[in-house]
Amino acid sequence: MKVKVRILDMYSGRYSIFINEKEAKKAKLHPDDLVKLEAGKKTVYGSVVISNLIKEGEIGVSKDILQLHNFSDGEIVTVVPGGTPESVRYIKKKMMGEKLRKVEIDAIIKDIVDRKLRDIEISSFVTSLEINGLDMDEIAALTIAMAETGDMLDIDRKPIMDVHSIGGVPGNKTNILVVPIVAAAGLTIPKTSSRAITSAAGTADVVEVFAEVSFSLDEIKRIVEKIGACLVWGGALNLAPADDITIKSERALSIDPTGLMLASIMSKKYAMGSQYVLIDIPTGKGVKVGTVDEARSLARDFIELGKRLGQYVEVAITYGGQPIGHTVGPALEAREALQALMTGKGPGSLIEKATGLAGILLEMGGVAPAGMGKKMAREILESGKAYQKMREIIEEQGGNPDIKPDDILIGAKTYTFTAPTSGYITSIDNKAITGIARAAGAPEDKGAGIELYVKVGEKVKEGDPLFTIYAESEVRLDQAIVFARRAEPIRIEGMVLQRIGNI
Repeated sequence: MKVKVRILDMYSGRYSIFINEKEAKKAKLHPDDLVKLEAGKKTVYGSVVISNLIKEGEIGVSKDILQLHNFSDGEIVTVVPGGTPESVRYIKKKMMGEKLRKVEIDAIIKDIVDRKLRDIEISSFVTSLEINGLDMDEIAALTIAMAETGDMLDIDRKPIMDVHSIGGVPGNKTNILVVPIVAAAGLTIPKTSSRAITSAAGTADVVEVFAEVSFSLDEIKRIVEKIGACLVWGGALNLAPADDITIKSERALSIDPTGLMLASIMSKKYAMGSQYVLIDIPTGKGVKVGTVDEARSLARDFIELGKRLGQYVEVAITYGGQPIGHTVGPALEAREALQALMTGKGPGSLIEKATGLAGILLEMGGVAPAGMGKKMAREILESGKAYQKMREIIEEQGGNPDIKPDDILIGAKTYTFTAPTSGYITSIDNKAITGIARAAGAPEDKGAGIELYVKVGEKVKEGDPLFTIYAESEVRLDQAIVFARRAEPIRIEGMVLQRIGNI
């Protein structure tokens, strides 16, 4: 049927086509049916929503659809049933535990990107991967399909290095030091990072405090070919677009299939043209990977996948048992990272991890002898070369290269928790720390977060400060205080943990 387009001032969170009830009956369309809109040579898919707010002879198009094609009000389009894509049969095959061929995986990913698969079908696919898993053939095929259905970056400066942390540790502003150290040594490192999903600050949230992070691929290419590095938000790019779609299902279902995680990470590295990739796997209580054995198994998968993609991959298993550095939250972390770059000094956990990871990359890239990478990385940091490179990155990304830590505004509303008793810090709960910072408003409120004054193993006296919560509003501060009192983020115990007498 031919109808007029009516642009609706709304986002539905999905690709919705609103149709009048009478029109739907005539066309034998039902809620959630897949339909395609044909406008000239362009075809766009969406899911039917039946609504009598839409007049006969027109269809309502949510703003989500405009991301696929720039329709205009009153434009005449043809609406026809979309049918059931062949890829649905392949999803059912995976649900039955069968192995998928490359051509079948290609079809599923293409249909996800083209929006031919609806949310329920995508969720079924993600669930089937969680239950039945993927072997390495399937993971490699999935990775390449996810990369090749999006944009690919081709940078002339070689070799191209990359580093990625699978996350889970609060305060992980490490890459803000790693990237300028590596670039200052003459290597190329175009770093795309995420915003926070469940954490209090992703790397992109922290960098955004002092520079722009949203750029096109052409702009990134220009920046990187000029100065050898960038620190940008990957979500602004069309890199592995299927990943952004499947993540919505993963969040809704609270699952993270291992094979899909591997493909998600490595597809973006493949799309960026990365030749040498370092994967950071934080390990410990309260992070994604709890034990060293689990980390080693995952490391082998990353290395094998890299071989199949033509990439050289190394893995660093790092300590993830407590926050990195003393701060959690975008502005607080930006201050701490900038201070470390300017002075070459900082919290031991931050400096040790940053120079350790940077050192591995320097050895991988051939600019440091085996075993000497960390020493070289520390020298670059302490000499001020990394800070000068960070100034270049900030300037090229539209920020003020002369910014100082004290110029970065943090939340004016504060509350400090103190030690209720004397003893030793025996644990710091990563999830609780993240929860408090998010309750305070992070990452949306850049100035919200936590400053920690203690680390595991340190001795404290009753009344000593443990941490300060920063917020931008009294309401958020009160919420964070309530959360902190319930969560017991820091445990203090004496040297005698328990006394047992005769029974």
